[in-house]
Amino acid sequence: MQRMLTEIRIAGFGGQGVILAAAVIGKAAALFEGGYATMTQSFGPEARGGSSSAQVILSREPILYPYVTQPDILVVMSQEAATRFTPQLKPGGILITERELVRLDRYPPRVRVFGVPATRLAEELGRRVVLNIVMTGFFGAVTALLNPEALRKAVADSVPPALEKLNLQAFDRGFEYGSHLMEKMEANGNGHGEEVLALESA
Repeated sequence: MQRMLTEIRIAGFGGQGVILAAAVIGKAAALFEGGYATMTQSFGPEARGGSSSAQVILSREPILYPYVTQPDILVVMSQEAATRFTPQLKPGGILITERELVRLDRYPPRVRVFGVPATRLAEELGRRVVLNIVMTGFFGAVTALLNPEALRKAVADSVPPALEKLNLQAFDRGFEYGSHLMEKMEANGNGHGEEVLALESA
């Protein structure tokens, strides 16, 4: 963990594993990096198919207020979530999208945008349900907020033993995709915003 306090919101629709992704990130920070983390969650009118979001705060010091006020990092896995929460993102923050499910015409000022086809990558592993762990791996690569091994340990600690191998493969797939994207950005001297999306699609 590099920052003193980082506010994160993860949002999508029910059935995408939003809450598990948030729990993995919080667990990586609190249990495997020795920091502090809080998580709160909310659901729409239906548990599956309705809106779902989770708020995670990471800190090196005890957290006094557990609710996100203006996220530093926003992860969105549905168009509804992107439309609703993107305006709340802190200027200079990071926006991570499921690029095949989310389209935005405008972004908050100075936001860095990273897109990943998490659903497709999960389907290539044979189980669409692990798209949330693909997103978590991608999150780890593009934010460099947490040690990748701490995140992997948190994934393994958060899923049933029978699904551990699949979920670790999903994490690695997302992390590799994000690492490759960051390498391309560095090679091209690319910074943020729509330019990142264009580069990532190239």
